[in-house]
Amino acid sequence: MLTYDLEQRGKLARYDYLYRCIKGDILAGRLAAGEKLPSKRTLAAHLGTAVATVENAYAQLLAEGYLFSEEKRGYFVSPVERAPAPAPPTGPEGEREERGWWLDLRGSGSGTEGFPFSVWARLTRRVLSERGEELLRATPHSGAPELRRAISRHLYQFRGMEADPERIVVGAGTEYLYNLIVQLLGRERVYGLEDPGYTKAERIYALNGARCLSLPVDGGGVPVEGLEGSGLQVLHISPNHQFPTGVVTPIARRQGVLRWARGEGRYVIEDDYDSEFRFTGRPIPTLQSIDREGRVLYVNTFSRTLAPSLRISYLVLPGPLADLYREKLGFYSCTVPAIEQYTLALFLEEGYFDAHLNRMRIFYRNRRDRVVDAIQASPLAGRCRVLRAEAGLHFLLRLDTEREDGQLKERGREAGIRLSFLTDFQRLPGRAAPHTLVLNYPGIDLERLPRGLELLAGWLA
Repeated sequence: MLTYDLEQRGKLARYDYLYRCIKGDILAGRLAAGEKLPSKRTLAAHLGTAVATVENAYAQLLAEGYLFSEEKRGYFVSPVERAPAPAPPTGPEGEREERGWWLDLRGSGSGTEGFPFSVWARLTRRVLSERGEELLRATPHSGAPELRRAISRHLYQFRGMEADPERIVVGAGTEYLYNLIVQLLGRERVYGLEDPGYTKAERIYALNGARCLSLPVDGGGVPVEGLEGSGLQVLHISPNHQFPTGVVTPIARRQGVLRWARGEGRYVIEDDYDSEFRFTGRPIPTLQSIDREGRVLYVNTFSRTLAPSLRISYLVLPGPLADLYREKLGFYSCTVPAIEQYTLALFLEEGYFDAHLNRMRIFYRNRRDRVVDAIQASPLAGRCRVLRAEAGLHFLLRLDTEREDGQLKERGREAGIRLSFLTDFQRLPGRAAPHTLVLNYPGIDLERLPRGLELLAGWLA
């Protein structure tokens, strides 16, 4: 008898979910050609659903040729070519599932819950009325001067950085800026990236023809001792809040990185991931703020603090590279619409961004605390440990289990719970600690979380 849990359908209609399940079993060979399917009434009773649900699912499968029917005999599986097995994803970013999850513990973060729509709309109307036809003209290749000046002031006030607006480049997302960086520094250089780490950067560098090295991450980030003699020329790191481990690089190691960078042709790309959401103490000073040799390129984005769809990121170049950028890449057009640049400039200049960050820090700290409280009140409490929850929009959950990460992910998938482990972000085996969940908490359904934790606790044995 066909058995499917229709409660895992997410936002799909029941008949649509049932149709997809049967179709998937046919393509996977779990239902063989010529095999007879249960009658509509029998399957409806077995699944606890209406006969119309099964009838509509069968009708769609008939229309597409996956089933054929014989009068007074029923429904049968048509001969079809089996679908090839999909290539395994390279990590969480490689997954492209469109299914609806009953509980998503991996999430993609947020920034949308407290978006100040009314303020943004009012500032946008001001820009439209005050800028007029200027909005229809192209902005400079590095971005609107007003926005670059506003970013410069923000970095000085919030991060203690002295960033000349002429050294700031505005672009549509960090991925676009990574492409600019590899074109600026050169494809012939060797780029080193954290492992485990943000895999998209490595893909972009590799697609541009650069050779990439995976560097291990310990409790203080990338060890400096392994840099010399590696052939490395460009080091891409997140010293202020490493993703996904959450570690902070201590000052002694930062100084070591800068000493390494003094070598000929060497540079450091400082990816300031999640630096704004620190819940205890002052923000960690940036690596570029202590760089005296002009070797650090600083990258940050407003996608995390405002909204993912607001594709405005920026790059702060050291002086000599800013001149090289204008000479080598100054022909590029700015990829961010003018109206969004001018609106964000006002948002920064008039203090709305600082107020928004303060509200969101409180919001996310409270949400993090609720998730941690739910864990501590669940059957999982004695079999896990919360790690590095003092900053960022995710934290780690070390599980006391001998189960492999892949087994737990599969159990979660079967139950409609999406899980993500540190090992999903490693490039080389053994680079990430096993049995360690990465919980991206902004989008977690707090009502379903207790039941999800109860299920997870049961899978650890």
